[in-house]
Amino acid sequence: ADESEPGSAKDRYLMENSPHMLVEGAAIASFAIGGHAAWIYIRGEYDLPFEMLRDAIAEAHAKGYLGDHPFGTDYSLDVRLYRGHGAYICGEETALLESLEGKRAQPRSRPPFPAVKGAWGMPTAVNNVETLSTVPWIMRHGGAEYAKRGTEKSKGTRMVTVSGDVQKPG
Repeated sequence: ADESEPGSAKDRYLMENSPHMLVEGAAIASFAIGGHAAWIYIRGEYDLPFEMLRDAIAEAHAKGYLGDHPFGTDYSLDVRLYRGHGAYICGEETALLESLEGKRAQPRSRPPFPAVKGAWGMPTAVNNVETLSTVPWIMRHGGAEYAKRGTEKSKGTRMVTVSGDVQKPG
């Protein structure tokens, strides 16, 4: 959750208005790839979204959706929140991983790619807020239904931020 496009507010909007959707999407994606730890990296200056995500993660733990044996399964998942330093370069996935590890947020040479050797040398999937926030809806309604919301050449939905000299910015 470190929007790298200048003027973009879609991640912040999603986190402030639907933090549970992001946490649920991260949990589903983690389960799908067999991951047991998910990190939500958030800009340092995003105070309200940070608090809302922290509360959403705590609520998911309290209800038994996260942690050891969610839903009575043998699976375990820990979703953690990491407050970044707000550097623009963190929009580049390997720079974000460097920052997550407590290092200077500089892009890594590739290969290896994060899917092979990412955070702390482990295979890592990096997704954005918008993508993960769509996962719960797709799981409930199906991929075909999601694809109907797009165009022939661009299936599904896409959020944009409208700013500048316009009547309704956002």
